[in-house]
Amino acid sequence: MYTYRCIVTKRDTRAYLPRPIEGVVMRRILQAGRIAGSSKDSQPCRLVVLRDAQWRAEIATCGRFAKHLPSAAVGIAICLPPTGSDFDAGRAAQNMMLAAWNEGITSCPISMHDQPCVTGKLGLPEGWRVCVVVALGYQDPSVPLGAGRKRPPLEEYVHEERW
Repeated sequence: MYTYRCIVTKRDTRAYLPRPIEGVVMRRILQAGRIAGSSKDSQPCRLVVLRDAQWRAEIATCGRFAKHLPSAAVGIAICLPPTGSDFDAGRAAQNMMLAAWNEGITSCPISMHDQPCVTGKLGLPEGWRVCVVVALGYQDPSVPLGAGRKRPPLEEYVHEERW
């Protein structure tokens, strides 16, 4: 898939088929997260792959809008040290979501609102936190991918030189 087409057609989804993600495909997705750029080349992100559905259900209790995580094929927790930037985690998440979409796998980022809950369950080192969990899975065709809310026109979205 061309990069631009991948970007403009990707949609978040919360409905997945009960189909596993092949190992080589999963490795490419994880590699896409690993090679994401980071501020000052600090490379702060670490990933925790959540493969077991019951474990994903347990992790989902730490987020307010995470009910779809157990039905995903995989969840990937993007973890940061105390000095890690959310922007760097976002870059890793977007890389992985686009790499997944290129493989026909849908995704959805999930906020973990209860950090003590999720960091404790995942056994993160002192001071580390989960910035986001990315749910990945093959789209359930009975739930069509929506276009979401209409985006503002480019002319309304972009300002030149000043607001």
